[in-house]
Amino acid sequence: MTVPVGPAALAGEHHADVAGGWLRPAVFGAMDGLVTNIALIAGVGGGGASARSIVLAGAAGLVAGAISMGLGEYTSVRTQNEQIAAEVDKERRELERHPDAEAHELAGMLTSHGLPADLAEQVATALRNRPEAALRLHVQEELGVDPDDQPSPWTAALSSFACFSVGALVPLITFLLGFPQLELALAVGGLGLFAAGAAVARFTGRPWWRTGLRQLLLGAAATGATYLVGRLIGVGAGML
Repeated sequence: MTVPVGPAALAGEHHADVAGGWLRPAVFGAMDGLVTNIALIAGVGGGGASARSIVLAGAAGLVAGAISMGLGEYTSVRTQNEQIAAEVDKERRELERHPDAEAHELAGMLTSHGLPADLAEQVATALRNRPEAALRLHVQEELGVDPDDQPSPWTAALSSFACFSVGALVPLITFLLGFPQLELALAVGGLGLFAAGAAVARFTGRPWWRTGLRQLLLGAAATGATYLVGRLIGVGAGML
């Protein structure tokens, strides 16, 4: 039996917002905050620093890292948007100066997607009377972006800043609660890495345990390296 599919049947099916500009910097910020501060605490602690020094280093890493991440995201996204705007302006001038050549080029693009040649020519010709629609299609085909749907630099910056701060705070929690054991802080940080990785699976559809374990292993590798460096520097400084 064929089941009719209409708007009502599809009402509950929606695609995720993949162009809003917040998910990538949020995930990047949270993971970077976790790994950076866990590794920083491990390195400082491995060098024999006191709990007070570890908290000071972790707090400084949180503030400096969050500001750096926010500024970096804002600058990179705004630069990308400005570059796209410049290319859109260039394409607009080409459409104004060489409408026939651009229409022929558009017909070729449509044909490459499987549209019959005669129909592709008709579409390209019709779009000559709709320059904005033609421009949008040219930009989407040539640049792979939608000129009317670009990520916000402020959204990216604030997402990255906030998520880095939260991530960087996790390995400091035990020290702030009065438990100065380095091992406990690293264990809490590891749980944070696993939880963050598992949470990302909600957006990707991957198995939560796999993404959580992946982030935990990557973070553990960075933590082990910085702990070893801190340990070696601490031992070397003690021998001077």
